[in-house]
Amino acid sequence: MRNQFRNKCVCLAALFLFGCGTVNTVIRGDSVARYDLKQARTSCEATPRVYSGVAYDMCILRGKPSRTALWFGSIPELIFIDLALSGALDTVALPYTIFGQINDGSIYLQ
Repeated sequence: MRNQFRNKCVCLAALFLFGCGTVNTVIRGDSVARYDLKQARTSCEATPRVYSGVAYDMCILRGKPSRTALWFGSIPELIFIDLALSGALDTVALPYTIFGQINDGSIYLQ
């Protein structure tokens, strides 16, 4: 019984992290962030690497509603939950993202 609960929690956490702004910008790479932000038709031109997950979520909020809103409920509520998670993960990844910002600069969408 305990293992089933643990497995469900791990699957749920993995599902939420898949859409996390920090995971999309830091771990998955620039091309994923560019593609996702272009799909959202956002007005952002670039996102900084420092606190990139929070910036990514803010850009998604400025974009047009997507088709996933039909499946997952209202997207702004999910993004506000992700903002808190991304803020925490961005703080943990801060040394790495500062290094990336100095070496590579911001993530440009063009």
